[in-house]
Amino acid sequence: MQQLGRQARQASREVSKADCGRKNLALQKIAEAIAGRTAELVEENRKDLQAGRDSGMDAASLDRLELTPARIQAMMEGLKQVAALPDPVGEITGLSYQPSGIQVGQMRVPLGVIGIIYESRPNVTVDAAALCLKAGNACILRGGSESIHSNRAIADCIRQGLAAASLPEQAVQVVETTDRAAVGELITMKAYVDVIVPRGGKSLIERISSEAAIPVIKHLDGICHVYIDGKADPAKAVAIALNAKTQRYGVCNAMETLLVAESIAAELLPVLAEKYAQKQVELRGCLKTCTLIKSAIRATEEDWRTEYLAPILSVRIVSGIEEALAHIAEYSSAHTEAIVTEDYSLARRFLREVDSSSVMVNASTRFADGFEYGLGAEIGISTDKLHARGPVGLHGLTSLKYVVLGDGHVRQ
Repeated sequence: MQQLGRQARQASREVSKADCGRKNLALQKIAEAIAGRTAELVEENRKDLQAGRDSGMDAASLDRLELTPARIQAMMEGLKQVAALPDPVGEITGLSYQPSGIQVGQMRVPLGVIGIIYESRPNVTVDAAALCLKAGNACILRGGSESIHSNRAIADCIRQGLAAASLPEQAVQVVETTDRAAVGELITMKAYVDVIVPRGGKSLIERISSEAAIPVIKHLDGICHVYIDGKADPAKAVAIALNAKTQRYGVCNAMETLLVAESIAAELLPVLAEKYAQKQVELRGCLKTCTLIKSAIRATEEDWRTEYLAPILSVRIVSGIEEALAHIAEYSSAHTEAIVTEDYSLARRFLREVDSSSVMVNASTRFADGFEYGLGAEIGISTDKLHARGPVGLHGLTSLKYVVLGDGHVRQ
């Protein structure tokens, strides 16, 4: 791990100086390498899938692990999309003259070396490498042991692309060992690693957050809320509440709690309950919800604090915006919240008062995603307030330094 760190630090100096054309060429060559070795990737992935089945891995985990031809094609498309994004490195903003005559502004610069720790999905290897490279960083990638064969094969494609663009192969290094001690070493290598990004389950992220000696970009939970206001358009409300929960279950931006204004609950909840029943979504509700929806199970205090990542939804009927805001303030994980309303003033208040990394009006929480925000691929979601917040794309993988332009100026 120390050797990987030394190599990454050296490579980061080279990548930080690379112009946009060379970085884009590397991304293009990585995509070409993947295209030429698709059969090999599928074969290596098959080894991981078989090992997963043998160890009793559940169907959802196997699905996350699988590299289908369509997913491999999506990896290549992702590389091309990142190549098409503007290069943030070297961008100078806010340049202005000061009374002394100097000009002061800020320049966007790479973070340096980024350590990324993730589970299951092998496509994260490509997404992470592409974003780190385009933002001028080197990265050390530590995937889960369950995807080791897939990640090694993808790493070969990445090295091939970097070499073709005359960039150091050590700019993207995949940790070859499955030893868990490698993670403990990676998150404490302050001399070589500048930022850690954990992507995976809550237990992994909690461990990294508590043990890391390096700044961490993270989110622990995605307890996302949709509040349907009394002045909501019923058709919009049904469409949004259904999409936010059922478009995909095992993702951090899926709605976990639905809040409904009392004035519209009797009209709306039976319609929604029927549609959720068709999708086999279990409803866990407050007393008023259970009175209105006979199939609902009485929610416990723990339900309001739970990220289900499953076809289960907590439902609470609230008196109005005040109670909705209070509930969100108490139980939200600061990931994503949405309001459905036709009241412009109320929408503005919701945007202002809800303290989450993404706050939406009349839109599904499922839009909380780097691609949907126009960032290209994302490295993850941050619910922290320092450095990066929300979906972390290219700009989130850079920092700012002050630049001063003078012409022989001296301070009096």
